[in-house]
Amino acid sequence: MRTTQRLVPNGDGWHLSLNQTYDPDRLRPRRRPVLIIPGYGMNSFIYSYHPNGPSLEGYLAEAGLEVWRADLRGQGGSIRAGGGDEHGLADLALTDVRALVDAVLDGTRTGADRVDVIGGSLGGSLMFAHAALVPENRMASLVCIGTPVRWEKLHPLLRALFASPRVAGAIRFRGSRPLAEVLLPLLARFAPSLLSIYLNAEITDLSAAREMVRTVEDPNRFMNREIAVWIRQRDLVIDGTNIAEALERLTNPLLCVLARGDGIVPPETASFAFHRIGSRVKKLVEVGSDAMSVAHADLFVSREAQARVFAPICEFLLEQGIERVEARRSNTAG
Repeated sequence: MRTTQRLVPNGDGWHLSLNQTYDPDRLRPRRRPVLIIPGYGMNSFIYSYHPNGPSLEGYLAEAGLEVWRADLRGQGGSIRAGGGDEHGLADLALTDVRALVDAVLDGTRTGADRVDVIGGSLGGSLMFAHAALVPENRMASLVCIGTPVRWEKLHPLLRALFASPRVAGAIRFRGSRPLAEVLLPLLARFAPSLLSIYLNAEITDLSAAREMVRTVEDPNRFMNREIAVWIRQRDLVIDGTNIAEALERLTNPLLCVLARGDGIVPPETASFAFHRIGSRVKKLVEVGSDAMSVAHADLFVSREAQARVFAPICEFLLEQGIERVEARRSNTAG
């Protein structure tokens, strides 16, 4: 397996971190590359790490796909180059995602002219916003994992935390990662019901908490303010466009993955994009059951992730690649 990091200037004062991973012996050069966009308050590390098996990045690369794992501004390996912290959803969806997609297609070994995109949580929201707001976008198949666009349902705790846009935008956060390292095992032991909206300790190995929290980033107060407004009005609106309504215009093949026990993005909210999008090719994968609760983070780090999340994502992406190649062959033959 080979992994190479590069820094991508976004034209707005940041160099975005982009990691390319592939297996030289298994790479399928006629398949589209895959770009993974992380969610909020995190970086892309968790897509390259799993405590009990291959990560999402590794799983896809082992299947012959070229995988690009991205950090947006303020995340992970991205570097400030004159830019500031005062940015919002529009900056990420329009500027950062565009720069990353272009960089992937400029650097891919596959020769593809479009990229398949996986968006985790808020990363999926940004993916949809980019597709809706950039008519000439270069995205092909889309995969959203625990992604909100319209808040059909919201956990009371999140409603309380984001009740006031003014307050949410005023609080500066520091030290989230070391705090998470301490709190994660404590909550699992003494307050599992509180932790359960995010993670089920019975199916996720918390002995690896120190590694897993490497994905945690300090929340951005300007983003917090926008998220509070979004929650209050229910629909994601960027640059005056209602992204929830704009989904009807999108025709990209879509795989929507949700956790039935998710308290961060409840199933009713996470399934909205699947039901609203105008795509002819779309599939919904619901993970978990009454007997086995699967929450938000479990989709990436639980012992069930490879079989119930990574495998259907991989199968979907490979199926879309096959359809693309066969369509070109048919057109050529005709």
